[in-house]
Amino acid sequence: MEEVLESKDFSFPKQEENILELWSEIKAFETQLKRTENLPEYVFYDGPPFATGLPHYGHILAGTIKDIVTRYQSMTGHHVTRRFGWDCHGLPVEHEIDKKLGIQTREDVLKMGIDKYNEECRSIVTRYVEEWEKIITRTGRWIDFRNDYKTMDLKFMESVWWVFAQLFEKGLVYRGFKVMPYSTGCKTPLSNFEANSNYKDVPDPELIVSFPIVDDPDKAAFLAWTTTPWTLPSNLALCVNANFVYVKVRNKYSGKVYVVAESRLSELPTEKPKQVVTNGSSDDLKHSNPKSKGSSGGKTKGEVEFEVVEKILGASLVGRKYEPLFNYFMEFSDAAFRVLSDNYVTDDSGTGIVHCAPAFGEDDYRVCVENQIIDKGEDLIVAVDDDGCFTGRITDFSGRYVKDADKDIIEAIKRKGRLIKSGRFTHSYPFCWRSDTPLIYRAVPSWFVKVENLKEQLLENNKQTYWVPDFVKEKRFHNWLENARDWAISRSRFWGTPLPLWISEDGEEKIVMDSIEKLEKLSGVKVTDLHRHKIDHITIPSSRGPEFGVLRRVDDVFDCWFESGSMPYAYIHYPFENFELFENNFPGHFVAEGLDQTRGWFYTLMVLSTALFGKPAFRNLICNGLVLAEDGKKMSKRLKNYPSPTEVIDEYGADALRLYIINSPVVRAEPLRFKKEGVHGVVKGVFLPWYNAYRFLVQNARRLEVEGVGPFIPIDGVTLQKSSNVLDQWINSATQSLVHFVRQEMDAYRLYTVVPYLVKFLDYLTNTYVRFNRKRLKGRTGEGDCRTALSTLYYVLLTSCKVMAPFTPFFTEVLYQNLRKVSNGSEESIHYCSFPQEEGQRGERIEQSVARMTTIIDLARNIRERHNKPVKTPLREMVVVHPDQEFLDDIAGKLKEYVLEELNIRSLVPCNDPLKYASLRAEPDFSVLGKRLGKSMGVVAKEVKAMSQEDILAFEKAGEVTISNHCLKLTDIKVFRDFKRPENMTAEEIDASGDGDVVVILDLRPDESLFEAGIAREVVNRIQKLRKKAALEPTDMVEVYFESLDEDLSAMQQVLDSQEVYIRDALGSPLLPSSMIQPHTVILCEESFHGVSKFDFVIRLARPTLVFNTNAVLALYSGNTKFAQGLQAYLFSRDHYNLKSEFQLGNSKIKVDCIENQPAVDVVLGKHVLLTVGDYYSSEKTE
Repeated sequence: MEEVLESKDFSFPKQEENILELWSEIKAFETQLKRTENLPEYVFYDGPPFATGLPHYGHILAGTIKDIVTRYQSMTGHHVTRRFGWDCHGLPVEHEIDKKLGIQTREDVLKMGIDKYNEECRSIVTRYVEEWEKIITRTGRWIDFRNDYKTMDLKFMESVWWVFAQLFEKGLVYRGFKVMPYSTGCKTPLSNFEANSNYKDVPDPELIVSFPIVDDPDKAAFLAWTTTPWTLPSNLALCVNANFVYVKVRNKYSGKVYVVAESRLSELPTEKPKQVVTNGSSDDLKHSNPKSKGSSGGKTKGEVEFEVVEKILGASLVGRKYEPLFNYFMEFSDAAFRVLSDNYVTDDSGTGIVHCAPAFGEDDYRVCVENQIIDKGEDLIVAVDDDGCFTGRITDFSGRYVKDADKDIIEAIKRKGRLIKSGRFTHSYPFCWRSDTPLIYRAVPSWFVKVENLKEQLLENNKQTYWVPDFVKEKRFHNWLENARDWAISRSRFWGTPLPLWISEDGEEKIVMDSIEKLEKLSGVKVTDLHRHKIDHITIPSSRGPEFGVLRRVDDVFDCWFESGSMPYAYIHYPFENFELFENNFPGHFVAEGLDQTRGWFYTLMVLSTALFGKPAFRNLICNGLVLAEDGKKMSKRLKNYPSPTEVIDEYGADALRLYIINSPVVRAEPLRFKKEGVHGVVKGVFLPWYNAYRFLVQNARRLEVEGVGPFIPIDGVTLQKSSNVLDQWINSATQSLVHFVRQEMDAYRLYTVVPYLVKFLDYLTNTYVRFNRKRLKGRTGEGDCRTALSTLYYVLLTSCKVMAPFTPFFTEVLYQNLRKVSNGSEESIHYCSFPQEEGQRGERIEQSVARMTTIIDLARNIRERHNKPVKTPLREMVVVHPDQEFLDDIAGKLKEYVLEELNIRSLVPCNDPLKYASLRAEPDFSVLGKRLGKSMGVVAKEVKAMSQEDILAFEKAGEVTISNHCLKLTDIKVFRDFKRPENMTAEEIDASGDGDVVVILDLRPDESLFEAGIAREVVNRIQKLRKKAALEPTDMVEVYFESLDEDLSAMQQVLDSQEVYIRDALGSPLLPSSMIQPHTVILCEESFHGVSKFDFVIRLARPTLVFNTNAVLALYSGNTKFAQGLQAYLFSRDHYNLKSEFQLGNSKIKVDCIENQPAVDVVLGKHVLLTVGDYYSSEKTE
């Protein structure tokens, strides 16, 4: 394996760019697809974005989810085609062209020519394709941009025609009306996107109008509130809420009787005493003043009240007839001018009674259709023309612009004696973003799909799908389907897939084209493009004969949602191509998009697949939430309230961004407040520990070569499973648990659970396995044990890389490319590897014991910190209290040495008596039990607190207890262990810390016998810090010299002598007295330390220095001093590492025959020369 950089020098973004180059060089994605082409298909549908803007975090989030799932499926034995798609039609594109060309109205387009307009649209569709490909590729996503699909492609559009034709043949298509935001300035309906883009605060009239009830004994009138007087001439019904209570009230002074919602009585105007007028007259009314936002209302202090004549439930009012306000629609009298009910009526404004003009309100239209006041078809009378002016039907206001007519309509109502109250109020109102005129809601003709006929089947198909999170499916999507209304699929626009419907002039003959072939056959015209300007001129001769003329195509194009909903069929040109591929793999396996798509793409996919095949379109779905700016607001380019994705990737890398968003609430369909420092946190908390564990492996594997004991070749996995080392057994088991967990969660599409588990695993790997095994990994326990430990670490890192490859494709590839160098027959890329399988038995007991061990160590550290006792200070004894005897056996047996060494404690005492050192008390968890128990909480809480020690122990053993007929589990009751300090000891002498059912007790009393061990740890600590300061790698061999600065040298010397073994084990070499520094010694760095446990000393780090046996060297040359000096000079000039290797290869002997004018000699290691001062020092001590 090659050397690796220090973590501070390792640039994650730069390494990722290197990997992108590697993938490009080896054609990694294409190769993966080729290698898996004969495996079972995993069909993934990629929802097409518009290419008229650049990708943002929402796209990156959804793209990352898709990439993780599809990479995982590829690694688990599937062929996953991943083609990028583009939504090319519709409003966003037209909007851009209208801005570019200054187009204001529909007439402007017709004047310019649909052909020129559409070609302008076509020209900008792929404007940002290069930028999209660059950014998406940089995020690590593997998807095919070369073989992409576009909704404007001929093949895609032909499949859309086929979809429509199937619906038409099934009788699921009809022409009707849809109430939409309408721009009178541009003479065109707008989408919700357009309608929401230009709001202004404007004053508008507000009225309360009376509608006298037919045949009412009290001559009462319904009162309805409106802010759109211009809709009143088209009134056909009134609507109440069946669940509200309404009141019939009489004014004490005027005698007028009204019906309003009881909760809205305050809306009624008050009148001065002594004025008597006929019911409905308004000349003497006291009009309210103009008000700010909200409806006017409220009583004036001191003025009269109304008396309640009767209270009526809203349901009882349904069907009551009333006198029409105007006579423009009298032919509807039999069915119209009656009271309806619907839950859209609220009591937060107005009178609780809503006037309905079905041509000018979405709910008005729906309610009137549901109650058979109008038919759901083509016969709706819309009394406002395309310019926003009243038609001739509204005789009194014919030709008038509706908003301009408001004042005159109010006056007309007043003259009729039907105006009860008028005023003005300011509110936020939508304006056309192009003409800057106020929008109105107006019924426009449209082609519909009969979704309501499919409702039961839609709900059933939804049950067959699997969603993450499931509440989106069970609540939001289910509710949307339950209330599904017929879908308006056509738009009166230009740039889109034209409806394939040709109709005769008399409307009697209709032909639907389901293919280009059919159109060509019936028309005799060759067709190469299906856009409007290429086919609008094509006519079809009537089958009834020439006298019936020709059939012409309807003007409309499809709503772009119909196109994207057709994507599962259209992107593979089904049914014209790929018939078997589709039939064998439908429904698709997986889709993923944002929460907003429950009413968008997810919905249209489900509707069309249900209508066509009676099946859902997909099997599995991940729904993500919205990515917001850090302040919780929507990300805004104008406000610049978020960092650009490119900036974040360039600073921290794409892998860090991927893990950050996957490990957030946004993958559970909740909002994410994006914080750049959160991405940095992933680098620090995940990637740096991971990299450091990998770096430690590489350094120590290379050390084997440096020390000349042979290259590192990992031991086979089967042999490693038999390792007798407890931490090897544990980390192998923990790795299998990681594989098991990630497989389990990925198979369930729960991406968000993986990162927390990985973080925990990496913490165990670095802070437990590597930390506790440093001696083994550094070769201090023998070469065989070292190779076993290194091989174990190697396989753990290799396996974890494969497990995490779908999540962090770059970083895992970086590590893999180096790890594979010592493994024959390895794959060229980690992404060609199979996902790891569980191998061997997982040791649940050892995993649990080590997890508890880390808890014990943390608790002991907490005690030390509380008492300012650093780990360098040795302590005498530690008691571990736990009820599980197996765990105590582990902690006092095979795990004991790790605990004692890590905590610097001399002895460990296990104890399974929970009452020896602690008293138990129980408290109910109010946050869990409060809602569940309600009024019983008090009684249960009292009994829980009264539980005896024995009761608590029995509860913990059984796992549950019944109190006051309530079964309480371990999660319902908190058990506290209060430390019982021995009577003869103080808090400074002994202390405890607990977590759950474990208690740790430390004896904190000073012990002179431990003093020297503490000083030795301090010395070692200073040496390790000096190595770091000198920027030395773990593989860099140095010799350490110690010089005492104390007047009395004996005290420190006694410490060094008594702790010699510990110091040598910790350093890997003996600590040398400074008197042994040789003339040729090269000092790398030195530092003086003062007051370290009251001692002063100097530490020097030096390169290894050769030490010669002068007499033995002289003897080689029969006492020739010049030759002896020549040999020494030659050996001093040699590279220390290479010289050491030569001695090892020659069994501690080398022949030197290259010195000019000197005889050849055999130099023996140990007899003539020693490689280090340390070796000389050790040999001298041995002698």
